[in-house]
Amino acid sequence: MKTRLAGSTAALLAGALAALVAPAAVAEPAPAAADGCYTWNRTLGEGASGDDVRNLQIRVAGYPGRGGQLVIDGRYGPGTAAAVTRFQQAYGLTADGVAGPETFEQLYALQEDDCSPANFDFGELNNCNSDWSGGATSAADAKANALVTMWKLQAMRHAMGDAPIVVNGGFRSVSCNDAVGGAPNSRHLHGDAADLGAGSQGFCALSLAAREHGFGEILGPGYPGHDDHVHVAGGGDAWSAPDCGM
Repeated sequence: MKTRLAGSTAALLAGALAALVAPAAVAEPAPAAADGCYTWNRTLGEGASGDDVRNLQIRVAGYPGRGGQLVIDGRYGPGTAAAVTRFQQAYGLTADGVAGPETFEQLYALQEDDCSPANFDFGELNNCNSDWSGGATSAADAKANALVTMWKLQAMRHAMGDAPIVVNGGFRSVSCNDAVGGAPNSRHLHGDAADLGAGSQGFCALSLAAREHGFGEILGPGYPGHDDHVHVAGGGDAWSAPDCGM
């Protein structure tokens, strides 16, 4: 009996000693939750290329600088670095032109699960039909162009103090364009145009601000047929709002 107790005691002591010297199990960190729209998995800087760069370019398309338009080609060149820098400056981030975790976290906070920016939605950019068909480009391209336009408007909204921007329309099919008397070469047919209401900013403030946010075509007060709205589009190279001094 005495021998059995001694053996049991020795076994307990040995087990306790092993627990003391064995390394404690280290819990693996939980993987980062994927964003509902798009998740970046690497830091991006000049020289990078790929779909992750293209997705970044879409979201910083509103930061090319006055009169500029960022080419969305999946290549991280100087223009993309400059746009990222302006985006970072706009949100008080480290402004180095390199897109890393801090920049991506800000983008995640701004984008919805369908990849539209927080303050604009696809419905605002299409009051013509439900499938984006019938325009001057494919339905997929028209919707993709509208997405870029929304991100430009998001940048413009933020620069103007985050007051809501009223969007009265965007994409038009040929039949929708004809019904409203639109020009046969209207950018609305491509999905990259939007017509803006005055909102709290006023037409001239919107026209002038649009110059900084990647819109090649800006038509406002004083331009024929545009005294009651501001037209902005990604394509084109015409700015005309004579009543606003441009």
